[in-house]
Amino acid sequence: MEKMKELLLKEKAELEIELRRHGHKDKIGDWTGSSDDYETDPADKNEVADQIEDLVTNIPLVEGLERHHRDVLSALERIEKGTYGVCEVGGDKIPAERLEANPSASTCIKHSS
Repeated sequence: MEKMKELLLKEKAELEIELRRHGHKDKIGDWTGSSDDYETDPADKNEVADQIEDLVTNIPLVEGLERHHRDVLSALERIEKGTYGVCEVGGDKIPAERLEANPSASTCIKHSS
């Protein structure tokens, strides 16, 4: 269990770096994609186009990173509660191979979507 906790904590730290790299937290604490801070005249069409391109790329990227981050946090909570490694749908033990491949898995393969 300690090994899995270490893996999850490392993954959490890496996800937080990526989230900060591609986005920022909004006023209510949710992550949102952002563009680089361009310090040019907003009338510069090329710079505006670059900002829009960054947003189009970063918004879905940050959404996926945030989803994965929540999964990792949830797995860490399950470790603390003593329910880690138990399928949330069927209640069966999640095979170690699945947890090694995806430490934040909350279901067995049968119940994964």
